[in-house]
Amino acid sequence: MSEVKPMATLADPAVARVLDALHRDARKDVRHGLAVLPRFLIGKVRGKSLMQALTPAMVRRMYLPVSPSGGRLLYALARGTGARSIVEFGTSFGISTIYLAAAALDNGGRVITTEIEASKCRAAADNLRRAGLVDVVDVREGDATATLADVAAPVDMVFLDGWKDLYLPVLDRLLPALRAGSVVVADNVNFADARPYLDRVRAGGDFASAVLPGGRMELSWYLPAVSVG
Repeated sequence: MSEVKPMATLADPAVARVLDALHRDARKDVRHGLAVLPRFLIGKVRGKSLMQALTPAMVRRMYLPVSPSGGRLLYALARGTGARSIVEFGTSFGISTIYLAAAALDNGGRVITTEIEASKCRAAADNLRRAGLVDVVDVREGDATATLADVAAPVDMVFLDGWKDLYLPVLDRLLPALRAGSVVVADNVNFADARPYLDRVRAGGDFASAVLPGGRMELSWYLPAVSVG
């Protein structure tokens, strides 16, 4: 069994430098977003989902990242639950992936992450390499419902941060691999496209779920009924 380390990797200078640089670059999202806002709003008025309204250029250029505090929360959740098998939907440039990979390394585990945009997959792999974390991450390019089809049980933690209208299909794809007590974190649940996912995890039954302060991130625990006797 791999040794569980103290909080070491997130404080590593190489990791900190890469994260600082990426968070600075991600601030450009505001400028990119303002430039395409009219087209985006037109698409939404016409009834398009977030995924349909965004243009390919927006997808390639924008980071759409977790905040530093959100990233530290992911790290803390993964460490606190002892998560060793972590799955992420929506790699982008790898900011959240680095936080998750730091926790996975400290826990003696690995991360599987998936991203449909090829250029972002390459950039994320490079960022993970510069942070010294590439060896604990499997970056998969393509549609998440396909790239995550063969994820083996048990999965300890899931982070959903890709297209919001795919949150529920991705959860359904991963459900057979989740262990009892695994944690599922979904970002940007304030988007309307995330509503089917929220309805599912908030319905009771096999999930205990709550939105965190700020209304953007949903934290859910997988608690399936266990038959006795």
